[in-house]
Amino acid sequence: MNTPANTSPAHHLALNGVSALPHWGVIQAQGEDAADFLHKQLSNDVLLLPVGQSRLAAFCSAKGRMQASLIVVKTAPDTILLVLSLDLLAQTLKRLSMFVLRAKVKMTDATGQWQLRGLLGDRAKVLLGDAAPWHTVEMAGAYAVALYPSVLSNDQVPRALWLAPVSKALPEGPELSSDVWQWAEVMSGVTLLTQPVFEAFVPQMLNYESVGGVNFKKGCYPGQEVVARSQFRGTLKRRTALVHSKVSLMPGQDVFTPADPEQACATVVLSAARPDGQGFDALVSGTLESMQKGWHAGTAEGAALELLPLPYALLADI
Repeated sequence: MNTPANTSPAHHLALNGVSALPHWGVIQAQGEDAADFLHKQLSNDVLLLPVGQSRLAAFCSAKGRMQASLIVVKTAPDTILLVLSLDLLAQTLKRLSMFVLRAKVKMTDATGQWQLRGLLGDRAKVLLGDAAPWHTVEMAGAYAVALYPSVLSNDQVPRALWLAPVSKALPEGPELSSDVWQWAEVMSGVTLLTQPVFEAFVPQMLNYESVGGVNFKKGCYPGQEVVARSQFRGTLKRRTALVHSKVSLMPGQDVFTPADPEQACATVVLSAARPDGQGFDALVSGTLESMQKGWHAGTAEGAALELLPLPYALLADI
């Protein structure tokens, strides 16, 4: 196990172009208290986020379980956009709105006002060069957000989120399917939470503290004590890993190990088919112990999952 992903030249050619993102949506927070309000709700610092820049953040329950993950884009001193999985948008908007109280901020579904596109390969590099993840470039009202790259063998394929008002022209480039984008997302090791895994993880179980999604120095937010305790008391026993499978996997699907066949030890977070048809790759969050003993899809006798190298280093437990 833990051998490099065996990717073909066709994979590299496939990851170059522009993809629609119909499965993502946008919440807008507008008002003089927008940054302060979101700072108190999310796992990352929003108060110190400069205008025109972005961050990854989690929105958690009081028990520290992720109810949504968000790409936070500050477009003006009083306006912040939250990009998230569309299947979680309505309930996330409702819960955030419940906490507004006297804060001077209005939360709305702004999906219809913005175009979302995923840029891969040269399309991302033209706009962002070698920018670090979450660095953002503003272009006359449009925004390009650098995401974690897809890692294929020893090569990195740049990825970016392009966000612009509906009046703007679409970015040029070969059209890619959302399936190709999803595979590129899997190969980056960083994904947004979706409905099938709602409240299944604390942020560290998706490696969020290692990819810029958690700030341990900021003030309180829902679930903050649980998230901090998991980090500082050395109790992190579950992580997300990259795996290859010969069979299709579904988000929320249980994963087992023969060492304990009666109890699921991991959960599929995101899965996608390889563009050349040679199986499937997935992100799976599970216990560190079972990860080393071997994972199987669905049951302890199910298809074996091959553990692949994670595309980034994990932050050491504190």
